[in-house]
Amino acid sequence: MSNPKNILLPSTRRQKRIAEVLGRRLPGLTVVMENIHDPHNVSAILRSCDAVGVVGVELLYTTETFPRIGKKSSSSASKWVDRRRHTSVESCFATLRAEGYRILATRVTAGSRTVFEEDLSGPVAFVLGNEHRGVSDEALRLADAAVQIPMQGMIESLNVSVATAVLLYEALRQRIARGTLTVPALPPGEYDRLLRDWLHR
Repeated sequence: MSNPKNILLPSTRRQKRIAEVLGRRLPGLTVVMENIHDPHNVSAILRSCDAVGVVGVELLYTTETFPRIGKKSSSSASKWVDRRRHTSVESCFATLRAEGYRILATRVTAGSRTVFEEDLSGPVAFVLGNEHRGVSDEALRLADAAVQIPMQGMIESLNVSVATAVLLYEALRQRIARGTLTVPALPPGEYDRLLRDWLHR
């Protein structure tokens, strides 16, 4: 790889690792974090996103302040997962729909299907709500559908970061099972852009 500006690049081994990881990124899968208050939860969500191969997430904050994300608490996952900020549910969802995403709000409500019944093999954005209030009524109303994770215990809730991991890995499982997990999945132009960026992170 040429380096005309003589910028210090990672070792050859590191460059190979970065290229391999980028080759497994999934551009058709994302998470919308709506007013999630605890930065530790945000960091844990970012770790799950990086593990599954999510390129970027949406930070939707209409009532809470945008979280501070430390590299230590996120195990540096924040370094490898892009983040976009939004202050409006409507504009956030409009952006995602323009990019081809189907928006699924996570909430137990009449008509919601379990995540295991839903087809997650196409572009999908999961909306996860605030730790205490859950997904907002506005987000639920504007989403394409509502999904839930079935619960068998006395406590019918999961930590928001754990719930995110369940959702993401079910989407990954479906892609693997249906043979839609193509490698590389990123368009060439996007792959090249991210590669240049990652080499200097």
